[in-house]
Amino acid sequence: QVQLVESGGGLVQAGGSLRLSCATTSRIIFSTMGWYRQAPGKQRDLVADITIGGNSTYADTVKGRFTISRDKAKSTVYLQMTSLKPEDTAVYYCNARATGWGSYWGKGTLVTVSS
Repeated sequence: QVQLVESGGGLVQAGGSLRLSCATTSRIIFSTMGWYRQAPGKQRDLVADITIGGNSTYADTVKGRFTISRDKAKSTVYLQMTSLKPEDTAVYYCNARATGWGSYWGKGTLVTVSS
């Protein structure tokens, strides 16, 4: 059973920073790991993801403010979030994908940005 465990969410004022972490004890080598978010009443959207080769993709709304990184040895992915805005408020979900294994999701961590 693959488990992704997110941490690092919380309440922060606009302009502040948070760092999210997603860890797994699985031995699967995930080709891509990333973060999605879902605000109340909205669909779940990609925030950023990163391949095992280090190629990253960002949503336009977070470019220049968020940075995704990955510890391949530990299959851990991080999301450093800076200059946070109230519209960044959402539940953030970790996702990991591996060829032949499918896609896995964490339970989510809530990020609330107050104005």
